Amino acid sequence: MQEPPATLLRLQGVSKVFANGVTALRDLGFEIRTGEFLSLVGPSGCGKSTALRLIAGIAKPTSGTVEWAGAEATDHRSEIGFVFQEPTLMPWANVADNVWLPLRLRGVSRRDAMKRIHESLALVGLDDFAEAYPRELSGGMKMRVSIARALSLRPRLLLMDEPFGALDEITRFRLNDDLLRLKRDLGCTVVFVTHSIYESAYLSTRILVMSPRPGRVIAEIPGAASAPRDADFRTSVGYAELCGTVSKALAASATGDAA
Repeated sequence: MQEPPATLLRLQGVSKVFANGVTALRDLGFEIRTGEFLSLVGPSGCGKSTALRLIAGIAKPTSGTVEWAGAEATDHRSEIGFVFQEPTLMPWANVADNVWLPLRLRGVSRRDAMKRIHESLALVGLDDFAEAYPRELSGGMKMRVSIARALSLRPRLLLMDEPFGALDEITRFRLNDDLLRLKRDLGCTVVFVTHSIYESAYLSTRILVMSPRPGRVIAEIPGAASAPRDADFRTSVGYAELCGTVSKALAASATGDAA
């Protein structure tokens, strides 16, 4: 019998109240397991993005704890890559310099970073665009650069805040497949925020459904672990059933019927 994956990070009793008095999260608790693809879904404003920022150490919880399992009190931010909703590329810098940014902030010279920059761009299929500028790229290509920038750190944990939400469906499907390939190649753990039931069902090994604000986890749904992710999976009975399960959990959350 296969042992369950080890816990990488754990949130316990986490609440977040902003300065304006808005309570974004209340008593949020879940664990992130090594090597999994974990999706957070829920209504707009339920605190999904806030949860990612707490995990990343960009923000601090008002109460509760965010702890790496089995670790001493260490700054783990260097082990985290973050892909935001928008590509947030520097328009005056070419693609290579945009990917270099997190390495530069860690004191790595451009010359020393070039091998890693080109490796990261090759991972997302953009090695030929190192000298291009953001204005010369499509929306999907800009997001690939953003992903390459996060991957340049070779993160242990990759956090992604609805990165494909503004893209057309064909591009989104293609980037979904690319993301799964990257995860397999790099062996990282992914926490992915999305509003799309279909995207969460396609990508995830586990899905957490959150309540309306103040956000908390109201359902945990296992993904279709053994099914290959391909065009056939998108039209399979198992995929349709999984989408239905997530949809019902979201509907129950919205009406207050969740356990």
